[in-house]
Amino acid sequence: MRILQKIALVLTIIGALNWGMVGLFQIDLVASLFNGSDEIISRIIYTIIAIAGIINIGLLLEPMDNENEKMHR
Repeated sequence: MRILQKIALVLTIIGALNWGMVGLFQIDLVASLFNGSDEIISRIIYTIIAIAGIINIGLLLEPMDNENEKMHR
């Protein structure tokens, strides 16, 4: 599960950078690369990044202090 979360985190960061570019420069890199946001490939990429964000919700539920977790094992 750790590998899946790391992949999801990378995809979430990429999505955040894309949204940052939209906010700052009005450039949607995904839409630019795949001929518009209505194209099926663009929608698939948006969906994959959304799923990655949902997977990363699990990071909120993990203990912040891993040292305490190690001591209790």
